[in-house]
Amino acid sequence: MQRARMKTVLITLGDPNGLGPELVCRYFAEQDSVSDCRYLLIGPETALAWHVERLGESRFWERVSAPEQALSRDAGVYLFVPERLEGLAVVPGVENVGGGLASGLSLDVACDLLLRRVARAVVTGPISKLALNRAGFAFPGHTEFLAERAGVGPDGVCMHLCGPRLRVSLVTTHPPLRQVPDLITVDRVLTCLRLTHAFVTALGLATPVAVCGVNPHAGEGGLIGREEIEVLEPALVAARREGLAAEGPFPADTIFYRAASGEFSAVLAMYHDQGLGPLKLLHFHECVNVTLGLPFIRTSVGHGTGFSLTGTGKADLGGFRAAVALAEKLLAAR
Repeated sequence: MQRARMKTVLITLGDPNGLGPELVCRYFAEQDSVSDCRYLLIGPETALAWHVERLGESRFWERVSAPEQALSRDAGVYLFVPERLEGLAVVPGVENVGGGLASGLSLDVACDLLLRRVARAVVTGPISKLALNRAGFAFPGHTEFLAERAGVGPDGVCMHLCGPRLRVSLVTTHPPLRQVPDLITVDRVLTCLRLTHAFVTALGLATPVAVCGVNPHAGEGGLIGREEIEVLEPALVAARREGLAAEGPFPADTIFYRAASGEFSAVLAMYHDQGLGPLKLLHFHECVNVTLGLPFIRTSVGHGTGFSLTGTGKADLGGFRAAVALAEKLLAAR
């Protein structure tokens, strides 16, 4: 493959004390070759070195002093270490400010490359939201961080997680539960429907997107709440006028079963645990987090840092494999 046409995928290591570096090391240890892609890892080398030594593997990466250097190279795995992360002391399994600093700085580098179109896809390693904030990055998670850096803002993106059978988008991401009803607006639901419909269409899925109700029994005709009548139904009417295949609102206690059975291409859930509980019940070890609405591709594992599992070898690699595969698939489609 010609270098100019070769796919380049960025991979941030995430919190270096968590599972990110371990998953990266284990993933590339099992690869026979990377003949059609360049991977540029971003983060502290000390974290990778600790894991390859523990695993008894050889170093699989080549250091570059500037990210752009990797773009002139053949397919392979390259590593860029931001200056402030050179020699960073890592303490696998321990949540600390150093891990949050590494998470934030690595994301900053990745965003710069993506926004300059040096690369078009990133796979992000899991981060500690607490450590990230203590290090001075005031964001509740990857989704909000990337949305601000990309200039689209939190209202312009939609958090989506997917597995082989069930795909779920979220109208709200990480607010306290008591704030959720006020954040569910016609405009917000319509934005998420547009982004979700475009995503499932890109995957070649033709069935409609299902909209989940806010209240038990989807409000029972207004008896148990009026969000379905006053917000969700108008958003659905507007979506259909735009030609989007969307149905609902449906009660949360039945719609995920129907979607997992193939009746719908995805479910638009109203809040974090409403949507991700059913998804992770089915796809805990293989779900992928995708941020819809960004001007670049972003995928990630669907789980957290897993500090208690770091270094034990017990963490499942399925989610990371799926995140890399989906990033490559979406990149090829563009």
